[in-house]
Amino acid sequence: MLYLYISLGILGGIALGWLFVWINNSLIKTTRYAVDLGVGRCVKIVHLSDLHGKSFGRKNAKLIKKIMREAPDFIAVTGDIIHKYRARDKSVALELVSSLAGVAPVVFVSGNHEMRNKGYRFFRKDLIEAGARVLDDCTVDICGLTVTGLNCASLKNDVLAKIKPEGDRVKSAVLLAHKPHFIENYAAQGYGLVLSGHAHGGQWRIPFTGVGVYAPGQGLFPKLTGGLHEKGYTKMIISRGLGNSQCPLRLFNRPEMVVVEVK
Repeated sequence: MLYLYISLGILGGIALGWLFVWINNSLIKTTRYAVDLGVGRCVKIVHLSDLHGKSFGRKNAKLIKKIMREAPDFIAVTGDIIHKYRARDKSVALELVSSLAGVAPVVFVSGNHEMRNKGYRFFRKDLIEAGARVLDDCTVDICGLTVTGLNCASLKNDVLAKIKPEGDRVKSAVLLAHKPHFIENYAAQGYGLVLSGHAHGGQWRIPFTGVGVYAPGQGLFPKLTGGLHEKGYTKMIISRGLGNSQCPLRLFNRPEMVVVEVK
């Protein structure tokens, strides 16, 4: 009988451990923000980042359902929708973009994993055919908002000043840029709002502190892993992302969908 209790205890521990891992890696959390940019109407943005080819349910049905409930004016995807080494991620990403394009306009900027993929120029064409508007170093008007997209590779070049909206328009403009640790560069141009990702929330977060363990480009215990940050006039919202990259496991850091109401 003792052995039975021990066996049941071990099985129960394994089941609880599996449930903990599943919640931390597959149960999407929705985080909401309201930002006043002084525009003429309220615009709701669903912000997605760092999917890395992950699928939430068959054909990403769970993620799509959550987005549909929000009824966004447009959907912003800030890079790393694929993983550089996995070809199957492209089909998952394109299938998702095609579905989301039927919900609301989809705008996309590249992340480092798209840039490391030798076939990005072909993937970019596929994204456009699937219904996404790819913003590679350009500024457009969407739903009454001025939106600028920064190609991830352009961080090495001085292009921010060339592509930003003219005059005071930049104060009410939204910049989509994959890497958050260049916040000083973004703020120097005077953008009202920046949407970013890349840091994966620090991958493993220390419970009850909101502190992440590691982020690329920032190292150990990074400061810019999620949430709302301000630099001068500029507000930056960092998505903790949806998928995983080199590290296959999230801890105390559920996948995140961000909803931003611009007022």
